[in-house]
Amino acid sequence: MGNLLFGTAGVPRSASEPHTMAGLARIKELDLGAMELEFVQGVRMGETLAKEVNQKRQELGLTLTVHAPYFINLNAHEPEKIEASKKRIYDSCRIGALCGAINVTFHAGFYLGDPPNQTYQIIKNNIKEIIDRLNKDKIDIRLTPELTGKASQFGSLEELIRLAQELLIGMCIDFSHLHARSGGKYNSYKEWMDVLKQIEKELGQPFVSNMHIHTSGIKYSDKGEQEHLNLPDSDLKYQELLKALKEYQVGGVLICESPNLEDDALLMKKYYETTDIQ
Repeated sequence: MGNLLFGTAGVPRSASEPHTMAGLARIKELDLGAMELEFVQGVRMGETLAKEVNQKRQELGLTLTVHAPYFINLNAHEPEKIEASKKRIYDSCRIGALCGAINVTFHAGFYLGDPPNQTYQIIKNNIKEIIDRLNKDKIDIRLTPELTGKASQFGSLEELIRLAQELLIGMCIDFSHLHARSGGKYNSYKEWMDVLKQIEKELGQPFVSNMHIHTSGIKYSDKGEQEHLNLPDSDLKYQELLKALKEYQVGGVLICESPNLEDDALLMKKYYETTDIQ
């Protein structure tokens, strides 16, 4: 069985304080293995705190990931927006690395009416510039652009696989986004297994052993994602997904983005650990 860690998108609601340090302590108390640092409104953590977070993370034996700011569009038509987007990703990587985080996920951009292949090339080139700067500054963290929930957003499964192949980066597979983006498909054990087989075929088994995953309940329309829901309030067959992840021996980190955070993270962890895949 793959070593799959379960965690929350941000500080658990039941933490003693709504701060990162208290969040890490609560993650440990809940017997979860990971937490995603939510820089979604901006990278506001300083270097001193980041180093303290890393020390605490190591003491508790936890894994951290980062979600970069929402205000990113690497296909923006204004050059200043492109530069601001690249800086937000870079800053997330710099502070995330100081925290000891392993991945930085982000929504790469929007098509804005441009042809998908043109959008792909522009976003790829901009990510390459970020990678070159990270390498130059010796910042060691993996970029994981996210599978997005709307057809108007760049970030289909095929686009992310291609980026991973061509730039040698990771990707964040948001299975609830895939479900919403497809208008309610991708919601059975067989369909989830087909996705995992496609990823392994295109990217290799080591990639499957170290995945960055997001999951939550989700509300959607024919245009895709509308909002996140708690798993019991949605039609996402998370049990089928977890069976597929277990059967396929997927490793890495599964971050729960449901509104109730730790409740659904623990729900999934318990089901994953106690359910026979047969």
